[in-house]
Amino acid sequence: MVSVSNGSESERNRKVLLGIGFWVQGLRCFPWMGVNFFLKDGLRVDPSTLQILQNSTNLPMVAKPFYGILSDSFYIFGQHRIPYIALGVFLQAVSWITIALFAKSGISFLSITIYLLLGNLGASIVEVANDAIVAETGKQPTSSKNSKPSSSGELQSFVWMASSIGGVLGNLIGGIAIDQFSTQAIFLMYGILLSLQFLITLFIRESSLDLPKSPSHVGFRKQFSELLVALRKPEICYSILWFAISYAVIPALTGTMFFYQTQHLEIESSLLGMSKVFGQAAMLLWGVIYNRHLKSIPPRKLITAVQVSMAMFMISDALFVKGVYRTIGIPDTIYVVFFSGLLEVLCFFKILPFTVLMAHLCPPGCEGSVMAFVMSAIALAFIVSGYLGVALASYVGVTGNDFSGLPRGLLIQAACTLLPLFWSSCIPGDVKSKSKKEN
Repeated sequence: MVSVSNGSESERNRKVLLGIGFWVQGLRCFPWMGVNFFLKDGLRVDPSTLQILQNSTNLPMVAKPFYGILSDSFYIFGQHRIPYIALGVFLQAVSWITIALFAKSGISFLSITIYLLLGNLGASIVEVANDAIVAETGKQPTSSKNSKPSSSGELQSFVWMASSIGGVLGNLIGGIAIDQFSTQAIFLMYGILLSLQFLITLFIRESSLDLPKSPSHVGFRKQFSELLVALRKPEICYSILWFAISYAVIPALTGTMFFYQTQHLEIESSLLGMSKVFGQAAMLLWGVIYNRHLKSIPPRKLITAVQVSMAMFMISDALFVKGVYRTIGIPDTIYVVFFSGLLEVLCFFKILPFTVLMAHLCPPGCEGSVMAFVMSAIALAFIVSGYLGVALASYVGVTGNDFSGLPRGLLIQAACTLLPLFWSSCIPGDVKSKSKKEN
C-alpha cells in the first residue's frame, strides 16, 4: 500500500511539474503575438526583417544538446532536472519583464533582439529538462507486473495536450489583448506568470518525482561520449537526420503571410488570434486522437501522412492568395481562421509520434542529451527554413506592399515539402516489433 501511494504521489507531482511547465511554454505564443505587432507597428520593420528576427532569436535552441549533457552530468544540490527548470524559467521572466519596462520608453531593434535571445535561452533550458523527465519516465516500467511500461505514449500525449491548451488560451487571449492592452502590458503579464511558475518549481523536490536513478554521476566528457555512441546507432542517426531535413528544406513564409493578412487583407488581430486558437485546438485534438487511436500505427506512416497534408494545405494557400476561394463565396476571414490556423500548426503534428519513437530508441542514462539533440536539430531546421523563406520571398519578388509573387512562392514551398518523402525509409517502420525482438 505504501509503494502504491508513493507511486501515485510521484505521478501526481510529475504531472503538476510537467503540466504547468508545458502549459506555460505553450502560452509563449501570447507574448510573441505582441512581439509581431510591436515590430510591425512600433518599430516599422519589413516582412523579411521580421522573419529574420523570429528565426535568429531561436539560435539558443540549437545548443540544446549542451544543456542536455549538463543536466545529465551535473547535479545541483542532488538534483539534475528541477534546478535547470528553475533557472530557465527565471531567465524568461527577467527577459519579458525587462522588455515590458523598456518598450514604453523606447527600445532599439538590437536591444529587443538580445532580450528575446535571453528569453529563448531560458525556454530552451526548460524544454530540455522537461523533455528529459518525459523520456526518463516513459522508459520506466510501472510497479505492476502485468502493466505495460509507460513508454506507450501516455505521458507524451499528456504534455502535448498541456502545451496545446496553453497555446489555445495564449492565442485566444492574445488576439483580444492586442486591441485592449498595450504590447508592454502583454509582455509584463507573461513575465509575472513566469515568476509564479518559478516559485512553484522551487517548492517541488526532485526526489518526489521518482525518476530513475543513474548508476553514478558521470562527468561531462563521459556523458558526451555516451551521446555520440547513441547517435552512431543507425536507427537514431538516420531518423533524426531525416526529420530535421524534412523541416529544413521547406522555405517558411510565416512573416510574409503575417504581413499579407494584416497589411494587405487588413485582418483584425482578434481574427488572427482565433485562427491560432483553431490551430492550437487542432493540436490538442491531435494529441487526444493519437493517444487513443494512433499509437499502434508505425511512426513512419503517420509522419509521411502529415508531410503530404502540409503540401496540400500549401497548395490551398496558393489558391487562397490567388482569390479562388473568394470567387466561390468563401470570405477571406473564414479561410484565415480555419485553414491558415491549421496549416500553421500542421508541421508540429509529426513531432508527437517522433518523440514517442525517440523515447523507444533512446538508450538509458542519456535521455536528456539525446532528446535535447533531437529538439536542437528541429530548432536548427526551423532556422534554416526561415532563412530559406526570406530568400524565396526575395526570389518571387514579395515585399511589404507587393504580394503578386506569393502564390508562386507557396507552390514552390509545397514542392519542397514533398521532397523528403523520397527518403522516408530512414525512419524505422515498426518500433514495437523491433523492441520485442531485442527483448
